Amino acid sequence: MGNQTPTRINKFLSEVGFCSRRKADKLIEEGRVTINGKIPEMGTKITSEDEVCVDGKPISEKKEPHVYLAFNKPVGIVCTTDTRVEKDNIIDYINYHKRVFPIGRLDKPSEGLILLTDDGDIVNKILRARNNHEKEYLVKVNRPVTIDFVKKMSSGVPILDTVTRECEVKKTGNNTFKIILTQGLNRQIRRMCEYLGYEVVQLKRVRIMNINLDLPAGEYRELTSTEFSELNKLIGNSSKTEEASTSSKSNTSTTEQKKFQPKNRKRGRSKS
Repeated sequence: MGNQTPTRINKFLSEVGFCSRRKADKLIEEGRVTINGKIPEMGTKITSEDEVCVDGKPISEKKEPHVYLAFNKPVGIVCTTDTRVEKDNIIDYINYHKRVFPIGRLDKPSEGLILLTDDGDIVNKILRARNNHEKEYLVKVNRPVTIDFVKKMSSGVPILDTVTRECEVKKTGNNTFKIILTQGLNRQIRRMCEYLGYEVVQLKRVRIMNINLDLPAGEYRELTSTEFSELNKLIGNSSKTEEASTSSKSNTSTTEQKKFQPKNRKRGRSKS
């Protein structure tokens, strides 16, 4: 942490790139986190003098720049960091040389773009549904896409005790369509189609905000400095809009955004 200012344990684990705050809270609840050898309560604060361990292994403060990856997830890979339970997990598949975790998820039978990072703070910002971050998908279904289907999908469909937000839907072929969502309900597109009597045959995510899918299945690359700069602007703008509408506080600024140290960050890898 570098100073004596107390920091919540979940925030510390997020800032050092170990996991997101949500995941940190789960680890604390499971008793897998210790502070100076003792299991802490939720919300416990620490300073640089405290020793933090997860599963008995010390967690040190991060010194290197954060990593931001774009990955084309193949069908069959599971977006989980639990490598002990799921053999087809995304972490082992990528086998990146540093600890990273996915931002959100794609279903096992789905494919396409997913972002991974070791920056827990940016995970929380991107996952805020109220920020209206766009995600674009190409979908193939088991029968012809009709005008009525497009109209109902775009107007909102009742699933999971709610009604989905209005969204952009465009027919792209006899059995295919494009859909742009600004929310991420569990298996949302599949449930929407099922409600209308359709079955998803293929689902591929091709864009997350300003990041477009440009990789073969199974490969990843680091975000360019231009992509990350624009991503940060989108996150910052939506966060400030949300805060202004829900709180009298107005001190959200670009100084709170992560600063990116651009390098030659183009690389890829695929499983053979």
